[in-house]
Amino acid sequence: MIGYVTIGTNDLARAAAFYDTLLGEIGAKRMMEGERFIAWTIGDGCGIGVTMPFDGQPATVGNGVMVAIEAKDKASVDRIYAKALELGGTCEGPAGPRGTIPGFYAGYFRDLDGNKLNAFYMGA
Repeated sequence: MIGYVTIGTNDLARAAAFYDTLLGEIGAKRMMEGERFIAWTIGDGCGIGVTMPFDGQPATVGNGVMVAIEAKDKASVDRIYAKALELGGTCEGPAGPRGTIPGFYAGYFRDLDGNKLNAFYMGA
C-alpha cells in the first residue's frame, strides 16, 4: 500500500501555504519538512508531500497523474473542493456524483503548480 505521495513544486513557500490550508480542512498536519520538501499526514502514516525536484530541473505536471484525498463525507468533499478554488486552484470538475460507481462522490482540481488532485467520498 502507498505510504506517501510527493508532487513537484517550483515555489515551496507558495505550495506550503496552499497545502497547509487545504489539508487543514481534513485535519492533516505537517509530519516532516526540509529545505526542499514538506509532507502532511492525518496521523496514520500515509501522507502527501510537495518537493522541489532533486535534479534541480523545473517541476512539471505528470499527464494522467492524480492524487486523491479521502474525505469523511460529501460535505467534506464540497468543503475541500471549494477551499482549493478559494486558494487559487483551478477546477477540473465540480464536486458531485461521478460515473456509474454507486456512492462515488468527488471534486477535481489543480493546485498552484498544475498538479491534479481530487477530494472523494465513497458511501451512501
